Amino acid sequence: MKSKFLRILLASAVTFTFSALAQTGSAATPSDSAATPASAASAAPATTAGPSTGTKLGTININEAIFGSNEGRRDIEALSKKFEPKQNELKGQNDELESLKKQLTTQEGKLNDDALAGLKKQIESKQKLFDRSVQDAQEEFGNQQQEIASRVLQKMAPMIVKYSQQNGFGIIVDTSKPWPQSNVLWWGETIDITKAIVEAYNVQSGVPAPPTTGAATKPTTPKPATGLGTAPKPAAPKATEPPK
Repeated sequence: MKSKFLRILLASAVTFTFSALAQTGSAATPSDSAATPASAASAAPATTAGPSTGTKLGTININEAIFGSNEGRRDIEALSKKFEPKQNELKGQNDELESLKKQLTTQEGKLNDDALAGLKKQIESKQKLFDRSVQDAQEEFGNQQQEIASRVLQKMAPMIVKYSQQNGFGIIVDTSKPWPQSNVLWWGETIDITKAIVEAYNVQSGVPAPPTTGAATKPTTPKPATGLGTAPKPAAPKATEPPK
């Protein structure tokens, strides 16, 4: 069975989510959360602004805004390219483990006790080494991914506040996480400012769109896990359709 790290990297999927980003009078910063390290949260700029007079509610997918921008796409594609050797190395280790496990399954009844014990010990040793390598790679990739997101958000956050004030928004809700991981059950496209922010940020950054290389690097949001003995909640209505 392939590791979580391999499934993520082999599919070129990038996961990064932030807590709600909302304008609160004179400052707007991303909230600290378990998914965002303190260093990233503290690095986000505090944007001084006048009191908001807007009354509209808006939404933004911070995840898509960051990694949908030219700068975010460029940097995450470079990071994925950087990790390709590690990805291939882990895939090789995983294939070797699967081969040994298959050998154990097919030859268990044919091997003597010493040979069987030796094979099991070899599998156990390689499994521990592989698990540790995967964990280290996950942490390293995640840390560098968060550094990219924090760097982009530092420059994007003031733009979100300014855009919201200029367009009459009194609050902006982050929709990066799907319901029931967040309290947002449904929203309509007409109040979403993600595309507008990405377009404005691309102009401000001056970073050209990276060349298309096949698989899109648009980040994905993990589906909520359902614990044992817990009934799953019904699916939320699609964002582009009004709830019935």
